[in-house]
Amino acid sequence: MSSTGLGGIGMTSQRTRNRLVERLRQKGIQDERVLDAIGAVPRHMFVDEAMATRAYEDSALPIGHGQTISQPYIVARMTEVLLGGGTLDKVLEVGTGSGYQAAVLAMLVQQVYTVERIQPLYRRARDLFYSLRIRNIRATHSDGTWGWEQHAPYDGILVTAAPDEVPESLLLQLAVGGRLVAPVGRSDGKQELQLITRTPDHFEREVLETVNFVPFLSGKST
Repeated sequence: MSSTGLGGIGMTSQRTRNRLVERLRQKGIQDERVLDAIGAVPRHMFVDEAMATRAYEDSALPIGHGQTISQPYIVARMTEVLLGGGTLDKVLEVGTGSGYQAAVLAMLVQQVYTVERIQPLYRRARDLFYSLRIRNIRATHSDGTWGWEQHAPYDGILVTAAPDEVPESLLLQLAVGGRLVAPVGRSDGKQELQLITRTPDHFEREVLETVNFVPFLSGKST
């Protein structure tokens, strides 16, 4: 789907990647497009060098600034749900973080827009997209509460931190028929992974499973 330069860059053992993909398949991920993308994106490039040996474990890892790179299962699950409505041309990601989720999405959709409120994370992810020659991601340093209205409406929106409630500004940037996937709930309580679908006259919500994400914060950070 995308024009990327992932092949051959910092390649780890394909066997190591294949083991991760097989674990995700055993956990219930069924979309082969998603599994292929997980197998293709070099996750070790998106974590600190000291953590690289753990990059293909199915676990979240710290990336600094109180943030984490999500567990591969969660990345795959959210991506699979987002794609469940059919082919997506334009997707907004709220919370770039390490850039890993955006890179996976870039393998599967025409254009990814991603916003990050923490400037050092934004800069590192932006530089990584450039070095990996991923050409269908546009990133900005911005308060994710407001999404990226300039490029709305989006066929899909994926939120990588947990708000108490999904901001209305994000819902309104979703195209009719579009899908939004987000963890919702307080960080000190139960968070639910929700699928919100926009119909011509309302928003349909479906709770998928219990999850644990860092909290969704507003405001830009330098």
